[in-house]
Amino acid sequence: MPVNLVLIKSEVAFTIPVIFLTHINKNALNNAAKRCERMKTSATNRKLRILLTGIQNGVLLPRPEFQRRLVWSNKHKLAFLKTVLEGYPFPEIYIAAGDVNSDTGEGNEMLVDGQQRISTLYQYFKGSPDLKLDRNFEPYRELSEGQKLGFLEYEVVVRDLGKLPISEILEIFRRINSTNYALNAMEVHNARFDGEFKQFGEELAEHPFFEESRFFRPQEIKRMSDIRFCLVLVSTLMSGYSNRDDVLEKYLENYNEEFEQKDSLRKEFHTVTDFITRCDFDSKSRVWKKADLFTLFVEVHRAIFKRKYDLRTENAALALKDFFSEVDGVIDPNDTSTLQNIYYKATLAATNDRGSRLKRGEIIQKVLDSSYTPQIKIEQDA
Repeated sequence: MPVNLVLIKSEVAFTIPVIFLTHINKNALNNAAKRCERMKTSATNRKLRILLTGIQNGVLLPRPEFQRRLVWSNKHKLAFLKTVLEGYPFPEIYIAAGDVNSDTGEGNEMLVDGQQRISTLYQYFKGSPDLKLDRNFEPYRELSEGQKLGFLEYEVVVRDLGKLPISEILEIFRRINSTNYALNAMEVHNARFDGEFKQFGEELAEHPFFEESRFFRPQEIKRMSDIRFCLVLVSTLMSGYSNRDDVLEKYLENYNEEFEQKDSLRKEFHTVTDFITRCDFDSKSRVWKKADLFTLFVEVHRAIFKRKYDLRTENAALALKDFFSEVDGVIDPNDTSTLQNIYYKATLAATNDRGSRLKRGEIIQKVLDSSYTPQIKIEQDA
């Protein structure tokens, strides 16, 4: 006899026969039934003033330990504030019961999901310096009495989870903010940052250079690996090679509000892509591998803009093609007697480590400029 499973979404319940979930045992289904019974969530409307005074009085906690650290840019805070001031609704927030003092009867609630939205409105209400208003917004204190009351009486849809163990609140929050696969590092960054630096990376990832060369596979684009590649590339052009993506979060945070260098970097980016395009590499060249193109891009930029080297396309293209062909011909990856061998080894393992990046970079700089002395040690095997 098939077991029925009740799926609950919003206010609607769907019952479907569970004849295909062979990996779920009877105990798991019983636990699920008990959990559904315990989690009788209800959605109601609360006046915004109730939520704001709750934060002010410490009875609504906007930053419990399970809340993700989400960073909104000021521009996006203002866009959200405009939504509320114009009376448009926004998605429901989730709260759960917190601690209760059995002697006084006083208790608090935890904001499970919706922290940035409510915090932004609270910053506006209190005139916080963390929210910078532009000419299109009047500070709350300068609103008319009617406008103030309209703001305070705005209704927020609140889904109350009730009293649950922290472990279950954590699981609920994880599922509210999850997809059907584990988030990679860039997807996590995308959930936390939406400012100038990330948007610049998105712009570069859509550059015709990548599309025409089909450099990124559809799955990579879907998982935002193209944006990560461009952001790490930009951070490297600015500050040199780093270990893997170690500095990416710092750049996303530091340049979330403003990224003044984007105009000059955009021009430099175009110059480098134009150079590589003029080199006319074969579609099967190893230059189109991630580590190889990353290195070439950084070193062409370094030669032109940092070393001020007069890089001639015809000569450099011939030297690069010969070099990459020789690298493809390496037989023993453990042989470090030539620059080609050292380069090849640095593309096999730990390709994103700073040491490997530096080795590849020094060698490519030598290929671009034969007079350059690479800071690298060539060892003759015993």
